[in-house]
Amino acid sequence: MVDQPAALWFSGAMSNDLDTVFAAIADPTRRSILAMLLEDDMAVTDVAEPFDMSLAAISKHLVILTKAGLISQEKRGRVKWCKLEPDAMRAASVWMQGFGQFEPVNLDAFERFLETELAPPDER
Repeated sequence: MVDQPAALWFSGAMSNDLDTVFAAIADPTRRSILAMLLEDDMAVTDVAEPFDMSLAAISKHLVILTKAGLISQEKRGRVKWCKLEPDAMRAASVWMQGFGQFEPVNLDAFERFLETELAPPDER
């Protein structure tokens, strides 16, 4: 059963925001763009440079990142600049940290345990 307060906190608009953020970061091109913007603000043409795709395709990725609130775009003169908005990941980070309360599973140790437990009694 889901804890009621957590279920309420992540319902409605919060759930929609999380869906939008996770959908945006699901694409490797968009994750690469976010990593590039960690360094500094960049012009759209500079963002597009390392990718083997059209400027229009990059612009579509930037629109998705902007709608998710992960970046902002600003026109400075004739150049459009992209800026990382790190606070947009806060809700997603809080949601993911909720799963951190569990101890990580040591799969090698678990496999050894199972081999011991499942071995015939005379081999233990």
